[in-house]
Amino acid sequence: MAVGGDCRVTAPVAYRERTRRWYAALGFDTPYRWAENDEIPFTPLPKPLSEATVALVTTAALFDPAKGDQGPGAAYNGAAKFYTPYRHPVAQRADTRISHIAYDRDHTSAADQGTWLPLDALKRAEAAGRIGALAAHFHGAPTNRSHRLTIERDAPALLAALQDDGAEAVILVPNCPVCHQTTALVARHLEQNGMTTVVMACARDIVEAAGTPRFVFSDFPLGNAAGRPGDLASQDRTLALALDLLEMARHAGASVTNPLRWSEDDRWKRDYSNPDRFSAEELAEKRRAFDAAKAERPGTR
Repeated sequence: MAVGGDCRVTAPVAYRERTRRWYAALGFDTPYRWAENDEIPFTPLPKPLSEATVALVTTAALFDPAKGDQGPGAAYNGAAKFYTPYRHPVAQRADTRISHIAYDRDHTSAADQGTWLPLDALKRAEAAGRIGALAAHFHGAPTNRSHRLTIERDAPALLAALQDDGAEAVILVPNCPVCHQTTALVARHLEQNGMTTVVMACARDIVEAAGTPRFVFSDFPLGNAAGRPGDLASQDRTLALALDLLEMARHAGASVTNPLRWSEDDRWKRDYSNPDRFSAEELAEKRRAFDAAKAERPGTR
């Protein structure tokens, strides 16, 4: 994708309002209650980043060939969801997918996991001496609509696993709207327990409302919070913003906006979950498809 020159920059997508309108158009009567927190925990980095152990948390799922189509461009695949945190050795090849969540399927194909899993970028940062060490594992956070289960079950489990890895700083990368809330709530729990965190985000309104200690905002379609696909320079530059914020933030709620543009125009912003794009018949078909995909899930949380 080309950097956008002098094209007009529009406001970020209001994902909370957009998803409210979308599900109302599909016939869901009760709007989702997004997390809102005024008080924000904050743990300063206890040492230079060049001496710290840095870990990675993602909402992407490990690929499982038994769970149907999870490849680039796959339709929403509820069977690929995971319901408990996992960890994977960074020394072993990783194959993560995002078919189980609502990323922007109209404007990105999910062909490059570097856009949601900045593991290779972190390895390059480690080799350059920008971080002290990469933790032995990266960790998966389940995308959970329940605030309570994220706060009371998943966040403590992730904290214990990260402590076991000796992590001192943690980078969290969400994909879908609820993923952004999940990683914000996990980041808050980690900060409350002495870890320094930064969330790499595309849904600014969600992480701000949840009270995220630090975040890097990239005004990109969902699924690309770690940089543009096929663009290593973009991915390295986006990670560098997160690393700088880990080290230099001096107050809770610190944020930085990625100066990179997704494309030469911002028309993609009007498309995501926008009910105005569809007829009543098309919305009814999407509701049927949603219900069918939900029925295929192997379990619930």
